[in-house]
Amino acid sequence: MHRFVRYKNPVLKKNSLYKGTLQNIILKLLAKEVKMYGYQITQHAKELTRGELEMTEGALYPLLHKLESEGLIISEIRKINGRDRKYYLLTDKGKRQQAEQEAEMRNYLFNLNTIFNR
Repeated sequence: MHRFVRYKNPVLKKNSLYKGTLQNIILKLLAKEVKMYGYQITQHAKELTRGELEMTEGALYPLLHKLESEGLIISEIRKINGRDRKYYLLTDKGKRQQAEQEAEMRNYLFNLNTIFNR
């Protein structure tokens, strides 16, 4: 019988397994919440993963710009307490892409679960 240990090693916690799925994660969060600003995305991901996913600004914002240039999301600026805040929303194209990616991810997770639970 195998035992899986949850490591709290900071090097392992640097999200290496999450890197290839950040786009899926961002699109899924936006699909659930309708619109979010950058910091809100990072905090929500961290909260949902109980601190395991610490998305940095250096990873988040280039990806948000990429998604926007691909037409998957749009941004809108709102003044909150006298400051501009940029919110991100899924486009129709982004909603379709998110649904396709989620189906692929669920299949991938099913296969991983099958392999690791043998």
